[in-house]
Amino acid sequence: MLGLKRAGVASLALTLLLTQFATAASVGPTPPFRSIGQAAPSGLIVVIPNVSQSATLDLRSLKNPYISGVALQIHWSDVEPAEGKPDWSKLDALFAAAQTSQKWVHLLVFPGFFTPAWALKGVKTAKFAIQYGPGKGNLAELPVPWDTVYLNRWFAFVKKLSDKYGQSPAFRMVAADGPTSVSAEFTLPNSPEDLEKWQSLSYTPSKYIGAWKKVFEVYAADFPNQYVSLSAGAGQIGIDDQGKIKKHGQASTRQSIVDAAMSVLGHRFVLMSSNVHAGAGPHSANSEVDDKFVIDYSGRVTTGLQMRTSAENGSGVMGAEGDPALALRKSIDLALQPNSAGQHVNYLEIYEPDVLAEDMQPVLRAAASRF
Repeated sequence: MLGLKRAGVASLALTLLLTQFATAASVGPTPPFRSIGQAAPSGLIVVIPNVSQSATLDLRSLKNPYISGVALQIHWSDVEPAEGKPDWSKLDALFAAAQTSQKWVHLLVFPGFFTPAWALKGVKTAKFAIQYGPGKGNLAELPVPWDTVYLNRWFAFVKKLSDKYGQSPAFRMVAADGPTSVSAEFTLPNSPEDLEKWQSLSYTPSKYIGAWKKVFEVYAADFPNQYVSLSAGAGQIGIDDQGKIKKHGQASTRQSIVDAAMSVLGHRFVLMSSNVHAGAGPHSANSEVDDKFVIDYSGRVTTGLQMRTSAENGSGVMGAEGDPALALRKSIDLALQPNSAGQHVNYLEIYEPDVLAEDMQPVLRAAASRF
C-alpha cells in the first residue's frame, strides 16, 4: 500500500514537472528551425566584398569577438566560369573558417551583370550602365530578369550550391537572387533612358514579380535549412502592365515582391536593405526610405541592414568626414533606431575594413552589446 502511495506521489510529481516544462516552453515566440537548431540571424556581421577570381579571401575578421557572422559577396562568373565546373575553393575556405571560429554564414552570390558568358548564350539581354559599385557607369550585358533560359541556368547553379553546402552547420542565410542586376538588391537600372529600354524589352510588373515568385519557390525547396534574405532597394521599374511609364508605380511592385516572399518562405523570410549611411551622398533620400521600410517590419519578420560602404574608406558619406570611428558610430545609431513597436533590426552588416581597424573596436563592442 505504501509502495502504491509512493508511486502515486512520484507520478503526480512527474505530471507537475512536465506541465511546468510545457508551460515554460510555450512562453514567448516559437524559435524557428527547432528541428535543426537554427537560430534567427542576429548580431554584427562582417561583409567581405567580392575579390578577383585569382585573389584569396582575407578571413582575419572572423576572429573578431564582436562579430557573430560573415556575409560573403561573390560573383557567379567567378564561381562557375565554365559550365558545370564550379570552383568552390573560396567558399570551401569561407565555410571552414566560419566553423572554426564559430561564426555563421550569409552567402550572397551575384548573377545579373556578373553572369558567366556561357550562361548568356541563347538568353535575351540588353546593355545597361552598371548603377553603382566597382565598374559604375560601364556598359555591360544584363540578362532580362524573366528570361526562362537564364533563370533555369541560375537555378541549376543554385541547386549545386545547395548540394555542396546546404548541410553545413555554419550556413544560416542565403540571399535570394536572380532577377537582379548589380548586387542581391531586387533593383534594376531605372534612369529615364533605361525605362525606354525596358519598354522596348516588353517589361511589365507581372513578368518581374512572376520571376521573383519562382525564385522564392526554388530557394524554399533547395535551402530548407537556411533563412532566405531579400534585399530591398529603390531601383524598381516604374512601368505598368500596359507598358506605360508610371511615376511612383515602383512601391506597389516592391510590396508585391515582399508579400510573395513572405507567403512562400514563411518564418524563414528575412527582409534587409544595403545602403545605411549617416552622411549625405548619392541616393541618400532613397536609402532613408528603404531603411525605414525594413525597420518597420522588425518584430514581424527577421530584418537586417547593411552599411553602404566602409567608414574607413568613405567616412564622409558615412557621416563624419575624416573621423571613421565617429562615422561608423553615427551610421550604426541610424541603423538601430527602433520602429513604432520599439523593435530594431535583428542584424547589422559592416564592411571588413571597419571590422579589422583597431580604432573601430570600441565602436563594434558597443554595437554588439545592443543585440
